[in-house]
Formats: sequence, structure tokens, C-alpha cells
Amino acid sequence: MADQLGSARRLTTLDRLAGGSKKGVYRLRLDDQTTVILYVWAADENFWPASPTVPDDPFTDASGADLFAINHAALTAAGVRVPRLLMLDRGGRYLPSDIALVEDVGEVTLEALMARDPVAAAAPLSTLGDSLRRMHTTLGSHFGKLAAISRGEAAQARCAEDVVADRALGHLDAVATRDARLADAHDRVVAHVRHLRGAVSARQVYGLVHGELGPDHVFVTPANEPALIDIEGLTYFDVEWEHAWLRLRFGDAYPALRPVDLDPHRLEFYRYAQVLSLIEGPLRIAETDFPNRQWMLDLAEWNIAKALTPL
Repeated sequence: MADQLGSARRLTTLDRLAGGSKKGVYRLRLDDQTTVILYVWAADENFWPASPTVPDDPFTDASGADLFAINHAALTAAGVRVPRLLMLDRGGRYLPSDIALVEDVGEVTLEALMARDPVAAAAPLSTLGDSLRRMHTTLGSHFGKLAAISRGEAAQARCAEDVVADRALGHLDAVATRDARLADAHDRVVAHVRHLRGAVSARQVYGLVHGELGPDHVFVTPANEPALIDIEGLTYFDVEWEHAWLRLRFGDAYPALRPVDLDPHRLEFYRYAQVLSLIEGPLRIAETDFPNRQWMLDLAEWNIAKALTPL
């Protein structure tokens, strides 16, 4: 803190913030009541156990200081509000792990504001919609993580929708070993995934997407600006992937985001694939010492019902 902010102030409090499952997130408070946020990318801060993955799935291993740095720069260039980056250390100068100091954009999430005061949430929701349209019209000819594209590693042998299909079927195989209902419905779920995939037409233009953007990943600053967090999963991909998630997470407030034009077949295919993901991920992390295990089990149960309904 002395190196970055000067030695005239003292650090008085360090609070671990809830929600981080792949990195540690801490609020550091100084004796003049100013605050900053510390990110720590360390093995013991990542609660997620390893799992089988699709090799070209751009949403796997979406954690780390390198991804944070390049994604932060891309969002800033696109005019999207993110917490200002104060310091990034990938050389182990301060801790035996990568760390970053970022601006503290406050304690009010858009999710909390929407629940408490929908009228007050209208302006940041509208501004968030503007930001999303800037992201979703920032186009590329390859899908994948920005770091991989910058290294020339994004040439694909197949299309995004086939990646999603394999990802969804892999999640199904994993959860079928954990839940008897999905084991019984396995073949019917496979058939439904293949039916949805078959209705999707080819496309080779991709937009910039956050990957898992919910109102809990947006903070409303004192200036009433929506600021995006958890940006390591930023990638070029079909914007329908983002909007399937946004529709789920924003619910009745989703139309206020004024989305870009979307392919309804691709949207429904991705929505169902995300339902399977929201069974596999929570069941997997619930087998660890994650501190809110029951919340994960409840999330999985809700999505099991959604996965079985169309069958």
C-alpha cells in the first residue's frame, strides 16, 4: 500500500468479500476512510476442482492476472466502465501469487439496487444496455479468449455451436453420475441437445461477451455508473450466449437492456446448454469446502427441473 498509495496513510482493515470462487477479493481500508480492492489469484483462493473440458471451449480456465489485464484494457477501449486498475503484480514482488489493486467502486450491486428501488435502478440499467451494445458490436472473425487471439492461437477447426454442444453433453455425462433423474433421462437430453443444435445456422462473426454477466457482477458507483467486475471470462463468442445468460439473471428487467438483434434458435440452444452447466458446476463445487454449499445445491436442483421440463 505504501508503494502504490504513499506512506502518509495507514492500512487499518482488511475484509474478505463474499462471492469470489476463483480468486480472493479483499477490501482494504485506510485510516483516512478511503478504500481499494485487492485481487489475489492463488491456488488456495480457487474453490473449483478440475473437471473434464472441451479443448476449444473458450469459457474454461477463465481466471488469472494475464486474462484480467488484457480484458480490462479491451473493455476500457470499448468504453465500458470497469474498476480502474491501480497496480498489477505478476512477478511475486509482494505475495507468492499474482495480485492487483483496483478502484473500489462501492458496495451497491445492481442486483441489490433492482430489489430495493427499481426506479433508481432504471438509469444504470439503461447505461449497462449501452455498454453491452458496444461490446456486442465489437466484432471479430474468431471466437476465443482475447489473450489467445492476440497470440495468434484462435484458428478454429470447427464452429462455436459444436463447441457448445460438446460442452453441454460433457456436463450431462458428469451430472448423470451424481443424480438418478438425469441418469434416467440421459438419452432424451442428448436427443434434445442435438435437436436444438440442428436448428442453428452457421455463423463466423463474433462479439465481445462477458460470459456470465448477472446483476451481481455489476456495481453501481456513487456517480450512478454501472461498473463490470469478474471480467476474466471476457471472450469473443456468439452474443446469444451472453443474452441467454442475461435473460436468466435479469428476469423481468432484461428488456430494459435493449438487446441487439438475436437468432432465436441459437438463443434457445445456448439457454439449454447453460441450464446443464448450472447443474454440473454447482454439484461439482458442492463437493468441496466451498462456504455456501447449500446455495449451490439449491441452484443445481432448480436447473435440474428446467433441464427435464422440455423432455
